[in-house]
Amino acid sequence: MTQVWQEAWFPWAVALAVGVPVLLIVLTEVLGALNRRKHAAAKPIRLLRNYVVPVGAVFALLVFATARADDITWVRIVGTLLGFLVILLILSAFNVALFANAEEGSWRDRIPSIFVDLARLALILISLAILFSWVWGADIGGLVTALGVTSIVIGLALQNAVGGVISGLLLLFEQPFRLGDWLDTGSVRGRVVEVNWRAVHLDTGNGIQIVPNSSLAGASFTNLSQPAGAYTASVEVTFSTDDPPDDVLRLLREVGSGLPMLEPGDVVSASYLGSARFSVTLPVSGPSTADAAVALFRAWLWYASRRRGLALDGDGSDPIATPERLRSAIAALAPTLHAREEDYDDLARTCALERYGPGETIQQAGIIPGAMRFLVEGGVHLAVPTTDGLITFQRLGVGDFIGQTALTREVAMAAAIADGTTLVLRMPLSTIDQLVRSKPRLAQEIGASIDNKHRQAQAALAEAGIVRGTIGR
Repeated sequence: MTQVWQEAWFPWAVALAVGVPVLLIVLTEVLGALNRRKHAAAKPIRLLRNYVVPVGAVFALLVFATARADDITWVRIVGTLLGFLVILLILSAFNVALFANAEEGSWRDRIPSIFVDLARLALILISLAILFSWVWGADIGGLVTALGVTSIVIGLALQNAVGGVISGLLLLFEQPFRLGDWLDTGSVRGRVVEVNWRAVHLDTGNGIQIVPNSSLAGASFTNLSQPAGAYTASVEVTFSTDDPPDDVLRLLREVGSGLPMLEPGDVVSASYLGSARFSVTLPVSGPSTADAAVALFRAWLWYASRRRGLALDGDGSDPIATPERLRSAIAALAPTLHAREEDYDDLARTCALERYGPGETIQQAGIIPGAMRFLVEGGVHLAVPTTDGLITFQRLGVGDFIGQTALTREVAMAAAIADGTTLVLRMPLSTIDQLVRSKPRLAQEIGASIDNKHRQAQAALAEAGIVRGTIGR
């Protein structure tokens, strides 16, 4: 009588009974370590531990623990399942090795994921055909022929749809644009929000425009987001032929330089085209801000041209430039100026009304003001410039004033920015000098205002964690 351990299947049974649990324990520890590191190799290891090893053990038991002919079908079924799992494991391992840690900009990083998926699907189908031919003895030649004829029929029936899909695949492979880029196709302009096999979805600001891939592949289009860097928005404006071109060019550059959409470090350029026409180039941060930058530039230019006495679009009239409006503003500010009615005419001869649009800078930081400005309508906020932007520390209303350091010949510590449409009374330095000599109380109030703004600015900087040894007033 043959002993159990002398049976042919006994060594395999012992190897499976001991080896499979040990292997599963080792794979569990490896998988835990990969999960903690969030490594891409965790996916094939999980497939190996949860499916390949258990099914392989079952297949080994069926092969080596039985020799009965009626069990051959189950062996083939389990063998087919094991072969399919091994195919998935190999493809998953190749995917991790080739694409999981691809360097940015390399050919592996540029290949769209859809091409990787298609290649994986093709390899799975080929491998399954070989597997069925090997395990079940299937005739894959007839299957390939049938699939080829079927593909031709389907391709002829769906050639238009398939053409769009192929165009989409070519676009994905070439990658002339990415999600978030701005495209101009000639008929539509918008930001790319989705790219699929059939079409590109563009957000135009007024809805989503669907552009078929075949249209993009068969025509030229402009990627407004490439190359990387500032996007230039062009504006053409017209003045009067009586306006000196140099004065207009200086105004255009000053207004454009104050736009918040500008790319840091870039410079606004302007040129004279003749016949009172001028071109301005605004280096904004991207296509998405171009329209807003142009609109804001045109609005600010309307206010600035009237403050300079230039005729934008041939119209140099200013609705607020009337003696009655000026005298009314002086009368409204009389308590602040400590002025009497007999002083109104003297002030009206030297002062002027100025109007600023929302967001315009009325007074720049870091310069010595040449005049004081008193708020007649609207509001202003004061902000200290830092490396991280502006820090607002005070808001002013009607009756308040800015530019006090014009008297002390000191650099202004803060920028004054209009909160909305703001009307101010501009008083030149010579008039201020005469006024404070005759109004000692006004001089004291101006000095106290300078000290108060200095303290508030220092407090705002300290709250933001910025310490400065000295700060201009």
